[in-house]
Amino acid sequence: MAEEKRIMTWYNYIASFFAGMFLANVVPHFVHGISGDRFPTPFADPPGKGLSSPTTNVVWALVNLIVGYVLFRVGKVSSGGNLALGVFFAGIAALSMWLSVLFAKIKPANRSRKTTHANRLLV
Repeated sequence: MAEEKRIMTWYNYIASFFAGMFLANVVPHFVHGISGDRFPTPFADPPGKGLSSPTTNVVWALVNLIVGYVLFRVGKVSSGGNLALGVFFAGIAALSMWLSVLFAKIKPANRSRKTTHANRLLV
């Protein structure tokens, strides 16, 4: 059986990268939301620094999931070969590292008492 030739254009790779970013962003918002913890979202005051409700975080996670899935399909990540998969994982890595630096700068006063208490127990 002849193998189908995969045709990938530049916008498929851009979509693959952003699919990785959006899908990586699902995890912290969904986990904090279903755990009942407040966490920063673009809708907080100030945006990205203030804390949003758990419900807002779950909704934001679901929006990211839908957008990420659409971009995953447009990017042909699952059928586009190793380069598309690599670009997808690069998107995950880029957002994950950027957010780790960004959220490390948030004042400890914005973190939940539960998280701060748990961190003290680990030391």
